Amino acid sequence: MIQHLETDGVPTLLAPTGGPMRAGLTFRVGTADETLARHGITHLLEHLVLAPLGSADYHFNGATGPTFTTFHMQGSAPDIATFITSVCANLTDLPTGRLEVEKDILRTEWSSRGSAAIDDIPLWRHGARDHGLSSYPEWGLARLTAEDLRQWAARWFTRENAVLWIAGDRVPEGLRLELPTGTRQPVPTASSALPTTPAYFVHGSRAVILDAVVRRRTAAGIFAEVLERELFRALRQDAGLSYTISSGYEPRGDGQAHLRALADALAEKQDAVLGGFIDVLAKLRVGRIEQSDLDAAVAKRIDVYSTAEADAARLPAYALNLLTGEPNHTIDEHLALLKAVTLADLHEVAHETYASALLMVPEGTRADWAGFTAAPTSSQSSVSGTTYHARDDNSRLLVGTEGVSLVRPNSILTVTYADCAAMLAWPDGARQLIGHDALVLHIEPTLFDLRPAATNVIDSGVPADRQIMLPPRSPEEIPQSGAVRQAHEHLNRPKRPGWETLLITISGLAALVVGGFTLLLTIGLLIEPTAEEDVAVLWGAVVVGWLLTVILALPVVLLTRGRRR
Repeated sequence: MIQHLETDGVPTLLAPTGGPMRAGLTFRVGTADETLARHGITHLLEHLVLAPLGSADYHFNGATGPTFTTFHMQGSAPDIATFITSVCANLTDLPTGRLEVEKDILRTEWSSRGSAAIDDIPLWRHGARDHGLSSYPEWGLARLTAEDLRQWAARWFTRENAVLWIAGDRVPEGLRLELPTGTRQPVPTASSALPTTPAYFVHGSRAVILDAVVRRRTAAGIFAEVLERELFRALRQDAGLSYTISSGYEPRGDGQAHLRALADALAEKQDAVLGGFIDVLAKLRVGRIEQSDLDAAVAKRIDVYSTAEADAARLPAYALNLLTGEPNHTIDEHLALLKAVTLADLHEVAHETYASALLMVPEGTRADWAGFTAAPTSSQSSVSGTTYHARDDNSRLLVGTEGVSLVRPNSILTVTYADCAAMLAWPDGARQLIGHDALVLHIEPTLFDLRPAATNVIDSGVPADRQIMLPPRSPEEIPQSGAVRQAHEHLNRPKRPGWETLLITISGLAALVVGGFTLLLTIGLLIEPTAEEDVAVLWGAVVVGWLLTVILALPVVLLTRGRRR
């Protein structure tokens, strides 16, 4: 059973364990509380807090999620007391000496991490804010200062906004939670970038992924298990179309939960996998759910609660519920809720899942035939402003006092300054505006007939706290229009050595003189009759002349072709 205690004013949870003692200090703050222009501040703070503890012998780490940040470790009671106490001390007096070093470490971490197909789901559902920020790089790192981090720590890392949890028989002696006072922070309201659902978007990955937002309840967690069993049976066992089938159920802290499912596909079977996936959703939506699947999912969950470590294992989730005001149940209450789930409950969740569904489909496929609406990839209208034409096509850039629009023959992209989540700026004048709806408008001065005054209008329109200056780009990274690219290629050709130029000139002139004389002689022989005894001699001279012309022209041809290569 989980005990409720208090340590230095911080709610404390204690549960028995048969293994080594482990503990965590969880705060109700994460990436969803940031803005795109300051994205990365919580992760950076987590790294700075842990950096001075890097030489410890015990196992510890930190984790930053959308709505929480946790510092956790496993070890002896004295080690846990030292670790948690040091974390609180570093939060109160932030060690900023490694600020720039930790920024570089985080940039390296982002660049080296693998890209998962599911990473883009938050962006498409929520846009470039709150719960959608986990899809974006941590662009805010560059401009963050030590004072920014101190203010962030003072607001979010307080005793009222924290929960300590310990898997062990006691709170270790000497453990101190010297944290500032503050207030419990609510989970941010989730935004939406989808005008309507069910919706779909196209992604290059060879997988079909479902994301749905459903009410948090026991039946929804069981439905995720049933959905996985149905997909596995239909797409792997029966049709042999997929290898990896998985599902997940993740509470969000606001009474809602994300329900997700994935099925991979070979390139030649993507259409079949998508069709089979949608067929399974339709089957569950009309109530064709097997009692055996419900019983198996419930039994699997009951087994989890039947172990001796059940209470210790659910401490992190229990702490999150405490921080977000979500209900916590005893194991007996969980078992009763599981056994009460009916097929009718699952049918209801299936309707919720379809109504809020966002489907990621492979490149070259669509889902509108199944009632899914394509998620928006363009804007409905453009701003009024000065027009700048593209150098290579019919695109137009409109720069106005309210925002910027890129108008193409078949689409419009508009980002207003008021709705700009962040603007990336390069020293060469390039700008990238990212709207709260996740639409991206990239402006390259080399591709448009753009004047410096236009860039000044954009820079003055976007609020200063949303502008992110990036380091200079190499010349190879800067795109060029067709005319400029050809000019650069011409200028970048290696210069011809002097002896080549001299040889080409002499050979060319000689070939011209001999060829011209031979041409006149050939024409004369064809037009005017000549004594029969002279014909053979003259035609012999023509043959020699043309042969000599070819020989003289050969250096010109060979040297010119070699230079082009």
